Amino acid sequence: MASFLRELKARLRDASCWFHRQRQGDHEIWYNPISDGYFTVDRGCTSRHTANETLKQAGLEKVF
Repeated sequence: MASFLRELKARLRDASCWFHRQRQGDHEIWYNPISDGYFTVDRGCTSRHTANETLKQAGLEKVF
């Protein structure tokens, strides 16, 4: 099963988002300074739907 995590994190970093802190389980909290908001990234992201939803929560366009 393919993982979208590496490409997802690269796209988030390119959009000036950064890792804020570790959360319970396999989740991370990230911050987007442009939208001034926090969002959750699932480190076990194996679904393109989950990757797109993460981008949406970050205020970015869906690409997967």
